[in-house]
Amino acid sequence: MHEIKGQHFWLHPFRALYWEEETALLIADLHLGKAQHFRKAGIAVPESVGQENWDRLISLLWDFQPDRILFLGDLFHSDYNSDWEELVAMAHQFDHISFELVVGNHDILTPEAYQAARLKVHEEPYAVGPFLLSHHPMEEVPEGCCNLAGHIHPGVVLEGMGRQRMRLPCFWFGAQQVLLPAFGAFTGTAVIKPKVGDQVYVLAEERVVQVF
Repeated sequence: MHEIKGQHFWLHPFRALYWEEETALLIADLHLGKAQHFRKAGIAVPESVGQENWDRLISLLWDFQPDRILFLGDLFHSDYNSDWEELVAMAHQFDHISFELVVGNHDILTPEAYQAARLKVHEEPYAVGPFLLSHHPMEEVPEGCCNLAGHIHPGVVLEGMGRQRMRLPCFWFGAQQVLLPAFGAFTGTAVIKPKVGDQVYVLAEERVVQVF
């Protein structure tokens, strides 16, 4: 658990944050439909890649029973495909949950598509209490606020004996900003350089481990 401004956030190895006081799940960069998008372009991507996203997402909804799920941008990868219908069906199955999207650069579907999926759409930054929720990390965060964001797909490289190197996704907690790992299984990572005082938690083998 990590405390920010008197609020408590649980870091889940499925690459999600659970905000205890708000009973809300925060997820960034799900990129639903990405595997199917690549298959349409003739690139062989296993069906299991997309299924992993669904399995983890539904597991989180059942385990936490949140009142809200806040997607911090890039919910869907590109143009419409049938994966969107699965999201619509899921949103209606969990109709007691408020599904909300802070718009990211990949979120290009029509307003009608978002309405069908029961999505409340917010422009960035979206203020909730002392937090500013966005897809793109804010370059300047107002005094007294904390920015929760995605987009970067943060990761770190860990080195072991024998020149072993492993790149792992992570949560990155800075002085006024928190970057979430990409939720999507087919997204990759960008190596970050933590500053003194930052805290970094990597995700490895279904565990969350603090490394800085």
